[in-house]
Amino acid sequence: MSNLKFLLDENIPRSVKRFLEKRRFPVEYVPKGATDDVVISLAKSKQAVLLTRDSDFANQILYPPKECYGIVVFKIHPPKPDKIVNALSKLLENIKDFKGKLFIVKEEEVIVFE
Repeated sequence: MSNLKFLLDENIPRSVKRFLEKRRFPVEYVPKGATDDVVISLAKSKQAVLLTRDSDFANQILYPPKECYGIVVFKIHPPKPDKIVNALSKLLENIKDFKGKLFIVKEEEVIVFE
């Protein structure tokens, strides 16, 4: 069993939470209105992979991947829930180790920074 946990930014569709729960991953949303600093602190303290559509988290200077348990930034337009779930499903099939990495997830590609 994987020890992955997920923290969802408030801009992530509910269908993503249901998708992860069906696969028995611990998953929760950040508190509504949480600032980016609070979001990243929560992800670190909970040792969770952050899932977000907020491009601010792709800034490796402000949010160094090596300090995190994984950051996944979805850049899918339009951000339809089924497209995000499909992209996450592919990511989980192909990636086993999220720790210390930043993933920029587009519809047809994933860019990984370590």
